[in-house]
Amino acid sequence: METKMNHTPAAPLPQRFNFARYILQTNSGRASKTAYIDDDGPLSYGELDQRVRRFAAALRKAGIHPEQRVLLMMHDTVDLPTAFLGALFAGAVPVPVNTLLPAEDYAYMIEHSRARAVVVSHALLPCLQDALAKTGARPLVIVSGGDAPGGASTMAGMLDIEPLQPEDCADTHADDFAFWLYSSGSTGRPKGTVHSHGNLYWTAELYAKPVLGINENDIGFSAAKLFFAYGLGNGLTFPLSVGATTVLMAERPTPAAVFKRLTEHKPTIFFGVPTLYVAMLSSDALPRKEDVAMRVCTSAGEALPREVGEKFTRRFGCEILDGLGSTEMLHIFISNRAGSVRYGTSGRPVEGYEIELRDETGHPVPAGEIGDLYIRGPSAALLYWSNREKSRATFQGDWLKSGDKYVADADGYYAYAGRSDDMLKVSGQYVSPIEVENVLIEHPAVLESGVIGKTDGEGLTKTVAYVVLNRSETPSDSLANDLKSFVKTKLAPHKYPREIHFVAELPKTATGKIQRFRLRAIDAGLR
Repeated sequence: METKMNHTPAAPLPQRFNFARYILQTNSGRASKTAYIDDDGPLSYGELDQRVRRFAAALRKAGIHPEQRVLLMMHDTVDLPTAFLGALFAGAVPVPVNTLLPAEDYAYMIEHSRARAVVVSHALLPCLQDALAKTGARPLVIVSGGDAPGGASTMAGMLDIEPLQPEDCADTHADDFAFWLYSSGSTGRPKGTVHSHGNLYWTAELYAKPVLGINENDIGFSAAKLFFAYGLGNGLTFPLSVGATTVLMAERPTPAAVFKRLTEHKPTIFFGVPTLYVAMLSSDALPRKEDVAMRVCTSAGEALPREVGEKFTRRFGCEILDGLGSTEMLHIFISNRAGSVRYGTSGRPVEGYEIELRDETGHPVPAGEIGDLYIRGPSAALLYWSNREKSRATFQGDWLKSGDKYVADADGYYAYAGRSDDMLKVSGQYVSPIEVENVLIEHPAVLESGVIGKTDGEGLTKTVAYVVLNRSETPSDSLANDLKSFVKTKLAPHKYPREIHFVAELPKTATGKIQRFRLRAIDAGLR
């Protein structure tokens, strides 16, 4: 199936374009308005402007040249947008990285990116030191939020310098390498996904403004962190493109931490992920509708189960706009819209993007059939750094092959059918693990589920479910049989799980995606 949305509401970008300069110019008349509220208090747009240009000056003084990488190993505080935009302003390439990784991964990223500097939150400094001990690299270390050891600098010290003038901004092209994001792939080494200055602009113009309706009166809060592609748009690109205010939270997004921000700062836009919505709705401390101010919410990272969306909307009178994005496309390119949400789907293509579902031969599939998802749009990454094989497999001319399986209905709504390597073929028919998982969590005893395939003694694939029960439920053979029967009443007979294993929690990536390869490893150990 092919869906084309060719309208682009914004004018084409000029060739000479620097996203940081664009943001500072956009907000030049908002000097006294609050840009960020982090755990230490507010920061105005005027203060952000000064900090960005000071950090850019400090990088240049330290000998960081255009296109050299600056790794950002940082929690969500005002120092992160300062460093990200400051690097862009100076022409350097910021590389925000996941703050939950082991030292071995940071060592790989430092060597792979050949980072000339690393900005690190003080709490993460011991992990960075372990990572540097595993490499021969000796980047400039800049510590945010605390003292620096010998040979390192502090963020505060870096900002104690005369700022660059606006005309001193790096004269970059809209298509120049601007920043990297490392993919959160479920297997293998993470891939350095290279994005341009223009890509940031297009995600705001095509998604944030027309779909979310974000404006300068909004207060945004993203549970997804800034080092994720999803979080970077939510907490930096989108609000700064319109002069809105953003709440930043350094700690991990537990339901209690999220509720605190929702009730204290009253954000009007909340950006969440499915696993967090599930945890929030099952919490005894869930706020009342009267205690929050959300006008719209979003979800990405994994398909939002229909029942979760419906339950949330009943509670708060606020729709969750579930959508599909990726690190390679930078943000959401298929989304539900306010007033026309269909829970259980990722929505319809965002205008400015083209979507095709193709079969194994590369031909479009008709409505109602599962196909491989291909996307074409202006926010696509340029390549994977130092990985020609993966780049050629993913970036195919104007099109990007996502690795996702989707199905579209006659109305143009797209429903997630799993990753290409997670799809199961049972009795000669495709089975989407997501479809089975969504049915299982409709059962009142089930909190979460993960479904994989298992080859039986005859070489045939059968579905196996790993189930996390609600706190009041007790695992039993009787309950397992009840769950199997429940699925049979909802889906075709070949789709029900032949085995059900009760577990305390599901293995997930830092973005909240179920790691089915780890479930497969667990299953292999049970045999």
